[in-house]
Amino acid sequence: MQQIWERIAKLQATGQPAVLATIIATRGSTPRNVGTKMLVLSDGNIVGTLGGGCAEAEVWQAAMQVIKTKVPERLHLELIDDGTGLTTMICGGTMDVFVEPIAASVSRQSREASGDGG
Repeated sequence: MQQIWERIAKLQATGQPAVLATIIATRGSTPRNVGTKMLVLSDGNIVGTLGGGCAEAEVWQAAMQVIKTKVPERLHLELIDDGTGLTTMICGGTMDVFVEPIAASVSRQSREASGDGG
């Protein structure tokens, strides 16, 4: 997670927009735990992972929209096989992800509050 905070600091120094996606709730089997973060840059690149697959792609799409609108979004993802063979979300659980634009000044207090300690 240190890599994410370092990248955020660099983005803030240059004023480049980005979005932070954080798993805020899980139920059942999921690829990552509550608190896991993924940074989505304005060019579409990512730092970190929420577990890959279709769920991460859905978060990425939402993040690209949040970069444009600057309006945070909460996603509810069901990681279940729908029986069609068209999905790879087979963990069986659900996860909620908060997707938020990175403000110009994410402070040390924010990092400490997230449990990363800075």
